[in-house]
Amino acid sequence: MSVSKSKKSRFKFPKSPTGIQGLDDITMGGLPKNRPTLLLGNTGCGKTILAMEFIVNGIVLYNEPGVFMAFEEKTDELVVNVKSLGYDLTRHIEENKFYLEHVQITRDDNLETGKYDIEGLFVRLRQAINKVKAKRVVLDSLDTLFYGFDARILRAEFKRLFTWLKEKNVTAIITAEIGESFLTRQGLEEYVADCVIVLDNRVSNQIAVRRLRIVKYRGSLHGNNEYPFIIDESGVIVFPLIMEGLQQKASSKRISSGIKPLDEMLGSQGFYVGSSILISGTAGTGKTSIAAAFASSVCRAKKRCLYCAFEEAPNQIMRNMRSIGINLEPLIKSGLLHFYFSRPTLQNLELHFIAIKRIIKETKPTVVILDPITNLMTEGPNSDIRSMLTRLVDYLKTEQITVMFTAAITVGSIERNPSDEGISSLVDTWMMVQDIELDAERTRSLCVMKSRGMEHSTEVRRFTISDKGIGLKTIGGNSLSGSKRYAKELENLSTSKEPNAFKESART
Repeated sequence: MSVSKSKKSRFKFPKSPTGIQGLDDITMGGLPKNRPTLLLGNTGCGKTILAMEFIVNGIVLYNEPGVFMAFEEKTDELVVNVKSLGYDLTRHIEENKFYLEHVQITRDDNLETGKYDIEGLFVRLRQAINKVKAKRVVLDSLDTLFYGFDARILRAEFKRLFTWLKEKNVTAIITAEIGESFLTRQGLEEYVADCVIVLDNRVSNQIAVRRLRIVKYRGSLHGNNEYPFIIDESGVIVFPLIMEGLQQKASSKRISSGIKPLDEMLGSQGFYVGSSILISGTAGTGKTSIAAAFASSVCRAKKRCLYCAFEEAPNQIMRNMRSIGINLEPLIKSGLLHFYFSRPTLQNLELHFIAIKRIIKETKPTVVILDPITNLMTEGPNSDIRSMLTRLVDYLKTEQITVMFTAAITVGSIERNPSDEGISSLVDTWMMVQDIELDAERTRSLCVMKSRGMEHSTEVRRFTISDKGIGLKTIGGNSLSGSKRYAKELENLSTSKEPNAFKESART
């Protein structure tokens, strides 16, 4: 056994799992057991909700009773506020697994007592912990407890409180407002806490975005980055950037694109199952048509497809696709094709991600299509989009679900940066569709830029869309432009023995 393995086997840092999706991943197992954690943040960032979920999950998931002592919100208000998240605090109180108390402290009362200390708080906490045999404690919010007192005695009182909680062998969360010059208002609490987590609720492009960061965690490795999180009807969900998909086995099975000539360009069999595909191109080049053909092919093979539309409404997509011979309506009625339609600006990226993930769990599709991802760029910076798409691709790879993205790019950026959203290196197969000028005529073209793990054509092919469907033809040879066909026809007719036919054709 190596020295490093021997060290790992001798000691494992004790932790209390929070049960909060994603948070236990970036804390490598949870919060420090039997130690205090300081939870900081500005107004509306979710401190109370996260702390409450830590207590409730401890009761429900780990059989660890808890105490929640609030210094701002009243108990009846807290019970009602968290009921929308599915937390039945009344039942836990009746079962003697949860103790909830509101401690009201006024400045006048404190001034009357003379020298300030928190001995009274220790008495109330001790009684509460003993009553339910608590293993978890939350104090919400610490600022109210110490508001208006001499800063010279605060550090000593903070240390007393944190030491006392350790002696009681409880895992504690203490919430506080974030300060201006320091992490906290007093600039003292963060130095005596074993773990400090900062929450942030910022507005970007008129959209509220929540972020979580672990500032310090004594004695344990932890994620150092800033992670997005949301609060919905199921509670808090943190989105760590974990590359789970890269650890999965790559499938050798193939799935048809729904376009036979395109399958031939991809080694005659189409895409790998569980791979990611990007179709990028300028407006009007047929990206949605390719995506719809793929969706139709999947459903006709009796497999499910989820089509996430961020630009056109489903009814509009169905109408447009009927003009090229793709009828999606029967596929929707059969339950094989599902649409998710939402404007990117209606909610932030994380909410889009979790909404899509829920539909995936419900419908269990074989293929997921996002059309177009560039519309999401109006909601946030490119780095956020790449982060979300990376998480989505990794999740889909674990489920062996094939994903197709479409991306609209501007004409001027094709040569400079043909993938504005910066995910071309992330995907397995990348195809470019664009308008090209050929013999003084504008025509669509398609090229497979890359396709990992398979032989593929590098030709630029003419890409046709008509009422008969989608076609791909080799440029040159028998595939002539309109002007060449007309010239060829004139040449053939000029040598014909029927001059009247030539004249009629020429007039036409």
